[in-house]
Amino acid sequence: MTTFEDILEEAGKFGRCQMRIVSIFCLVSIPFSFVYVGIVFQGFTPEHWCRDPAVSEIRERCSWSLQDARRATVPLMNSSKGVTYSQCQKLDMDWNATGLTCDNPENEFIQAQLSTLPMTVCSDGWEYDYEGRQSFVTEFDLVCDDAWYVDMFQATLGAGFLVGSIAIGYLADKYGRMKSFLMTNFFIGVTGILVATSPNYIALLVFRVLFGFGVKGGWMVGYVLITELVGVEYRRMVGVAYQLFFSLGILILPLLSYFIPNWRWLQVVFTIPYICFLTYYWFIPESPRWLLSQNKRNEAVEITKAIAKENKKTLSKIIEVQNLHRDEEHKIWPNVSKKSNFIHQTMTDENTGSTSTASFTDLFKTSKMRKFTFILSYNWFTSAVVYQGLIMRLGILGGNVYVDFLISGIVELPAAFLILFTIERIGRRLPFATANFVAGAACLITAFIPDSMFWLKSAVACVGRLGITMAFEMVVFVNTELYPTVIRNLGVSVCSTLCDIGGIVAPFLLYRLSVIWLELPLIIFGALAFVAGGLVLLLPETKGVPLPETIDDIECPNRNKDNQLKTQQLENLLPSDVTSHKDVTAV
Repeated sequence: MTTFEDILEEAGKFGRCQMRIVSIFCLVSIPFSFVYVGIVFQGFTPEHWCRDPAVSEIRERCSWSLQDARRATVPLMNSSKGVTYSQCQKLDMDWNATGLTCDNPENEFIQAQLSTLPMTVCSDGWEYDYEGRQSFVTEFDLVCDDAWYVDMFQATLGAGFLVGSIAIGYLADKYGRMKSFLMTNFFIGVTGILVATSPNYIALLVFRVLFGFGVKGGWMVGYVLITELVGVEYRRMVGVAYQLFFSLGILILPLLSYFIPNWRWLQVVFTIPYICFLTYYWFIPESPRWLLSQNKRNEAVEITKAIAKENKKTLSKIIEVQNLHRDEEHKIWPNVSKKSNFIHQTMTDENTGSTSTASFTDLFKTSKMRKFTFILSYNWFTSAVVYQGLIMRLGILGGNVYVDFLISGIVELPAAFLILFTIERIGRRLPFATANFVAGAACLITAFIPDSMFWLKSAVACVGRLGITMAFEMVVFVNTELYPTVIRNLGVSVCSTLCDIGGIVAPFLLYRLSVIWLELPLIIFGALAFVAGGLVLLLPETKGVPLPETIDDIECPNRNKDNQLKTQQLENLLPSDVTSHKDVTAV
């Protein structure tokens, strides 16, 4: 039976054409990383304290810096970060009546005296130690009682991801990969600019949901398209490369944020690449696999010919005739068609009872399917929570966020190479579980390392970042290898929705728990990762195992091997004119 894989054998499974398309499409992952973790810079919360009009007048008259005024007028208080200057309350006093002079502000009041004075809420806004820069936190005063609004910025993005990945995935299956990709990027361009020009925070959240709706769906369409254009043995490689460019974007993000100090202009820069991706209309063809699935055989053959031509290969006549009508094919090769149909019919009968339309209940139909669905869903959730949590945590530690972000981003790069090195030598299960265990252990250890051992604390945290990056990248293809063909797409879609739910939960876990104790989120992240690693050990190893075709293959894996043996024996018994040609009646 001629399949698209057979056509790729002649057109080139990973030739010059596929290299060009994969290279171009990998660029889509770079701005996706900007959007995914851009909150670290767009929503940065700097040191802040209550603004007092009287203190502002004195500061201007005396030419004090913000820090001089804070030392002279803001009391120290206990917080989750230790003893810090009060951020949400100010002294209830008239500073013009205190006799505060310009000569030596630090000696006017000692902290012991300030701590005994009455306090009141911040009624005149806040001062921010963020001179020359602006995040949406400083613009909309999202601190103290309104700090939870910052969580909503990332949560609304996750909600957009969740709905968009499902909706755009459906559109891509119905109307084509490239049409959906182009329409999505136009939508992203419009909503991205709307985010950058939002007049208030409520409008910002609404546009952020729409922005996320397009970004995640467009990224997934690109992933599907490049894996459909290459041979099966190259899919894992291009998938890892696609995610490697995400890590490259993580390295570029702090550099962009350093040189673009305003969050609105940073949003514009995040959006511009998606507008540029509209030019792919002239460079990237539609997926031949999708065209064949829609019975658009003529278009599929023409695109495949173009791929073969760019790869400096030529399709044989038996492949080129695929665009003819079936009746004409029977006239050209009647014997081949008749006997090949016999093979196809025989193989179809083997699985007739198991190839019904996939449904959501199939994911929980048998004990093994229930186990796979639960474990994989939990790992998607954990990977998203821990990965986003560790990145967003960099924004609340108080160090140089640009340097810290860059260093932690560099740590991500080896993850893809470690995966490629280990999965074919060791397998999938052990590296997958180990990555989760390493991430969990690193989170727990980091939580109890004292702040005085800064470099050790940072190094261990980076090891945790490496571990969860590997786990995040591995759950993608382990998910596809465990589910049978009849429900593979459905299974991956359902399980990966937990990733977006994790993205919604992560900011609340991090920002709200860190108010109680700065290291408490790390304890939660460590526990989640350890459980994920233990559950992975309950999964079967998939290295060297053929992909299951039906749910019966999951429950009775030995049956799949027997079917393959029967098929091979059947082909050996047929005349040579059948085995020397491939079926031309189906692709």
